[in-house]
Amino acid sequence: MSRIGKLPVPIAKNVQVEVQGSTVKVKGPNGELTREFPQGVSFSVDDGKITVARENDEKKTRALHGLSRSLLANMVTGVSEGFTKTLELQGVGYRATQAGEKVTLAVGYSHPVEVAPPAGIKLEVDGTTKVHVKGIDKELVGQVAANIRKVRKPEPYKGKGIRYLGEKVRRKAGKAGKAGK
Repeated sequence: MSRIGKLPVPIAKNVQVEVQGSTVKVKGPNGELTREFPQGVSFSVDDGKITVARENDEKKTRALHGLSRSLLANMVTGVSEGFTKTLELQGVGYRATQAGEKVTLAVGYSHPVEVAPPAGIKLEVDGTTKVHVKGIDKELVGQVAANIRKVRKPEPYKGKGIRYLGEKVRRKAGKAGKAGK
């Protein structure tokens, strides 16, 4: 039995869960999420908890058991609380500005880079060096944050670039230079 898969998912008071076959719809104060789950995994809702069960013990079904439970828990958390990823810009002259929903990044290129959020994602600039990516879909929040980080990844010599808040960048030593003649 999957250790994660057998744990029940608690439902917050202001969240409604609707199960129709392999489709699960979760509605809460922040929005609504719908996901189609693979065959072999079933869901049951009873007194404020959702339990995930698998139909057989095949290898593929066992692998999907814990995954389905985690995805469902993320859906419930997303519609009730939401998810946030924070990126920070490090480097001389690196800054972010916000114009409407779009964020413009000045990260050492000859041109500014504009980032437009997809539907369901909100970008916020805190100061000039922090960008917050907010949304109800954890997968989408992570993907948008990764795409912004990809604009200028942190480099190992000076540490300049866009990194996640709290991310440690492994630094390398530069050239040693000539020791003497």
